[in-house]
Amino acid sequence: MSSEETFLTKEGYEKLTKELHYLKTMRRREISKEIKEAREHGDISENAEYEAAKEKQAFVETRILQLETKLSQARIIDSKRIPKDRAYLGATVLLKNIESKEELRYTLVGGDEADSSEGKISIHSPMAKGLLGHKAGDRVEIRVPVGIRKYEILRIS
Repeated sequence: MSSEETFLTKEGYEKLTKELHYLKTMRRREISKEIKEAREHGDISENAEYEAAKEKQAFVETRILQLETKLSQARIIDSKRIPKDRAYLGATVLLKNIESKEELRYTLVGGDEADSSEGKISIHSPMAKGLLGHKAGDRVEIRVPVGIRKYEILRIS
C-alpha cells in the first residue's frame, strides 16, 4: 500500500470511518453467516454459493485494509484554516461557463472523497487543477477531456 498522506475533509474522514465500522461489525457477520449456510448445502468444492460468499469475504477484507491504511495516513483539512477567498482543498466554488452561461458548483476534495453526483471533484482532476489558487472574479481557461472551457469564478465558500 502507498505511504502517501491522504487529504480528507472532516466529513470525508467521518464517512470512511463509518464505512469501516460497518464492514467490520455488520458486513463481516453477514458474510460469515452466508458462508456457514453455504457449507450446510454439502460439498464445498462445487458449491457456487460458498464460492460467491468467499469472494465477498475477500472483497470486504481488502476494503477494510484499504480503509484502515487511508485513515491511518489521513490528514484532515481544517476548514477554518482554508483561505475563503481562493479555491483550495475543501472550498466550494461557484462557476459560470462563459459560453453557455450555465452555473456549476464544485467542492474541491481529496481523491478518496470525490463523488461527481454530489459535486465533489478531486483536486487531481483537470477541472480542480484549473481552479486551484484562483479567487472570485477570476476568469480561467481549463482543459477538460472535451476541449478548453472558459469559466468565471462567481463565489468561493
